[in-house]
Amino acid sequence: MLTPVPSKPHTSLGRVLEDLGDVLLEPIAVGRTTRKQLGGVVIHDPHDESEFPAKAVVLGVGVRDPDEIVRLLHDVGASGAAALVVRSPVTPTPELRRAADSSGVALLGLARGASWAQLAAMLRTLLAEGDVGEVSPQTLGGMPSGDLFALANAVAALLDAPVTIEDRNSRVLSFSGRQDEADPSRVETILGRQVPERFTRGLERDGVFERLYRDHTPVYVDPQRYDDNEITIPRVALAVRAGDEVLGSIWAAVREPLSEERTQAFIDAAKLVALHMLRLRAGADVERRLRADLVSTALEGGAGAPEAIARLGLLGQPSIVLAMGLLGASAPDDDLRLVADRQRVADALAMHLSAVQPRSAVALVGDVAYGIVPMPGSHADCQERSVRVASTFLERTGRRAAAAIGIGPLALDGSGLRASRDGADRALRVLLTNARAKRVATVEDVHVDALMLELADLAVARGDVATGPVARLLAYDAQHQSQLVHTLRCWLDAFGDIGAASAAAYVHPNTFRYRLRRLAEVGEIDLDDAGERFAAMLQLRLLPRDTQTGAPAEES
Repeated sequence: MLTPVPSKPHTSLGRVLEDLGDVLLEPIAVGRTTRKQLGGVVIHDPHDESEFPAKAVVLGVGVRDPDEIVRLLHDVGASGAAALVVRSPVTPTPELRRAADSSGVALLGLARGASWAQLAAMLRTLLAEGDVGEVSPQTLGGMPSGDLFALANAVAALLDAPVTIEDRNSRVLSFSGRQDEADPSRVETILGRQVPERFTRGLERDGVFERLYRDHTPVYVDPQRYDDNEITIPRVALAVRAGDEVLGSIWAAVREPLSEERTQAFIDAAKLVALHMLRLRAGADVERRLRADLVSTALEGGAGAPEAIARLGLLGQPSIVLAMGLLGASAPDDDLRLVADRQRVADALAMHLSAVQPRSAVALVGDVAYGIVPMPGSHADCQERSVRVASTFLERTGRRAAAAIGIGPLALDGSGLRASRDGADRALRVLLTNARAKRVATVEDVHVDALMLELADLAVARGDVATGPVARLLAYDAQHQSQLVHTLRCWLDAFGDIGAASAAAYVHPNTFRYRLRRLAEVGEIDLDDAGERFAAMLQLRLLPRDTQTGAPAEES
């Protein structure tokens, strides 16, 4: 029995402005709405009628005209949104202010040079959109557990300098306020959520990373010039460790080397940062396991399904199930690299679906990543929409993902999710079995192929063996090292076209005709009889291919 999960307090608009306001966001017309609690992030699409979470932050990508902004403020306000973000600069005209006040929607501006994708990722990090699992008021060092933004601000106060917390790949996990006091290179790092490669190359060349990961004390970095780009303010950096493992690093933009007292405070703070980073990592693992349990329970359709569906926020939502597997993943399930690849692709699918439909639920269950995707609006084109969503994901990930996605039928409510999952599984199996198949298919697209695979399973389970003409041909091939079964297969696949069949068998048409006559004699099969042809074709489809072809050798 799944236990109830207490709701998690949502992040306020004021918290977002405090954490992201120095560099990314500016308030244009906010009024007294900073205490508003936020409930999600959505991208505005004028051609999409999908619902979005209550109290959402709406990203108005491409919205620039003041009149259009006014209309959009009223539209998203009527839908329960809390804030609208547009690209700066925007002049706060009286009309804009009145529209923001009357709609109850805060209007924010995204700084020039900032990426919409990075803003969406950072907002989702702050809002923990779609979070499931146990939420408790635990703290570490007097701060909410795992709150790296609050921790960055605390470290910045200790050092009296703007701070970033980064992972091993120099990706920015969080940053403090006062970033405008640093140099342009720091601002560029914050905007891109990643230290630019030209700087990391220079730091590697100068041995900074080597010292950082070797020493247990802060490393002072003098102002540098890398490829005509200057770091004008010195840095002091310290590795964040958990035992022998380096989790990341903390970087402070300072005017001079740290005093002895601040150095010790920095070292002590790094230990606290390590605890928070470990808690975040552990929490992510727990959340994955819980989400996998909820998704699996919802798809099984048993007694616990309604509660699991409700906890996923999908109760009463028409949905379609996607099943994604890796092509050519024949390694054992305990192969660590394969397990990591599956989780990586599942995480990428979750990110993609959350952008398309924020209420989607994705989890890796066994070796298959399942996505439950709500399908609001018209049901007539839901299959087409789901194919488009899956195809777009695979196009973006490229061939490196080497994945295929099967799509089940529409489930009008939670009771239909089991049938949708079964359909997605059947479609995925066809895609993974047939190397020439497309990478995306609905169960309707591959219905006959799926039936043939199921018939083959039944034949194997019952121990069925070849009978009649096919059995006689298999025995002859085994005894004489001939290729009569292969000849029959090529002829049937070519619908009796001797030219196409002989090309597939890589022999001269006259040789193929001789073999065809010979197999008719040996197999005692009438190739002009439609029933005998169908029986032979069915057996050849159901039997393992390696039992149907003898060694390549010319017949005498």
